[in-house]
Amino acid sequence: MDRATFACSTAFFRDFGNSSPGAFPGGHVDFIDKVDSFTYSDFFRDYLIPNHPCIFSAKFTEDWGSRKNWVTWDGKPNFEHLLQKFGKIHLALPTGFGGSHFPELLFQVFLFSRAFPEQDVYTTPVYFSSDWLNEYWDAMAVDDFRFVYMGPKGSWTPFHADVFRSYSWSANVCGRKKWLLYPAGQEEFLKDRHGNLPFDVTSPDLRDKRIYPRYSQSQAPLEILQEAGEIVFIPSGWHHQVYNLEDTISINHNWVNGCNVAVMWCFLQDELAAVQREISQWKDPMDDWHLQCQLIMKSCTGIDYKEFYNFLKVIAENRISILEKGLDEESSSRNDSKAAISTLGMLHAVFDLKRTVKVLSSLSANEDFRKLDLTSLSPSPEALLQQLESAIDTALL
Repeated sequence: MDRATFACSTAFFRDFGNSSPGAFPGGHVDFIDKVDSFTYSDFFRDYLIPNHPCIFSAKFTEDWGSRKNWVTWDGKPNFEHLLQKFGKIHLALPTGFGGSHFPELLFQVFLFSRAFPEQDVYTTPVYFSSDWLNEYWDAMAVDDFRFVYMGPKGSWTPFHADVFRSYSWSANVCGRKKWLLYPAGQEEFLKDRHGNLPFDVTSPDLRDKRIYPRYSQSQAPLEILQEAGEIVFIPSGWHHQVYNLEDTISINHNWVNGCNVAVMWCFLQDELAAVQREISQWKDPMDDWHLQCQLIMKSCTGIDYKEFYNFLKVIAENRISILEKGLDEESSSRNDSKAAISTLGMLHAVFDLKRTVKVLSSLSANEDFRKLDLTSLSPSPEALLQQLESAIDTALL
C-alpha cells in the first residue's frame, strides 16, 4: 500500500466508518487487462474501498498450473488428469439440492489447498492477498475458505450472498459463467412478504406484488459473462446468482480484510438478533439463554462473538509483529498468509490495526458480548485495545 492510498483509505473510513454499499449506476463493470501496470493500490482504491465489482482478464492466470494441467486441448475439464491426481479426495457436496427438479445443482466441491499443498495449482493474485479469513483459519489449522468448484453445463447456484458477507474472487480454470449481481442493499427489495429471499431471482413469481411487494423498487442486476481464465471480484455483501454455460471448473476464495471487517461484524450482530427473536420465549426460564443464543448462532454461521474476538486478536497480533520486526527474509520466502500480508508493507499493517481497533471497540462495548464469560480471553479486550493503539501511535511517529 502506498502513502496516497493509505491517506485515502484512512480518510474514507474516518468519514464513513464502513465500505460503500456498492451502488453501481450505469451497470458498467470494469475489465482489467494491464497485468504490468495495474497495482495493488489501484485495486484497493478503486474497487475495495468503494465496494465495486471488476473482471480481471485471463492474462492474470495464464501461468497457473491448473490452467495447463486441468484442461484438455479443446478447453474442456481434463477429468483423466483430475482423477489421477485427486481421485481419492473426499468431496463435500452441498445439501438441499439435487433431485428430479434440480439435478444440475449437484456441484462437486472440495477443499484442496491443504490436501495437496505440493500441487502447482494456482497463485493467489496480490490484489486478494489481504485475506483475514484464511489467515485466521490457517493459524487455527481447522478450516479455510478456499475451494474448487466443478459444475456441468446448465448447472447453477441459487441467489445468495457469501459467508459473513465476505468478498469473493472466482477464477474460471475452464468453461464460462453468467453472473447476476445485485449491489448490497438491493436484496431488501427482493424479499417476499415473509422476509425471505427468492431461490431463483429470475422466477416470474417475483412480479407478483402479493408475494413480493417491493420487487418493483429493485434495480436490474448487473450481468457478467465470465470466460475461461478470467477472474471475477464480487464485492462484500453483494447477492448473486451464477450459471455454468459450459462444463466449468473454478477456483474461489472468500475473504475479509480491513475494508469489510465491519460488514462482517454487522452481519454477526444481525444473525444473533435473529436467533434471539427466534427463542425469545425462553429468555426468562433459561439461565444461560445468552450463551445458548451464541451456540445456535455459531452452529448457523460458523462463528460466535468470542471466536470473533479471537479472530480480531490473531490479525492484530500478526500486524503488530510486522510493525515490530519488519519484513525479514524468512517470512518473505514462505508461501503462507502471514508472509503474504507482510509483503503489502508497513502502512497496510497500520491500516489493518486501525480498522481492528474500530471494530474491536464496538465489540467490547456490545451488550451481548459483555454478558458472556470473558475471563478466558487473553489478553482482555481492554488490554488488547490499549496494545493496538500504542502500536499505531508508535508506527506513526
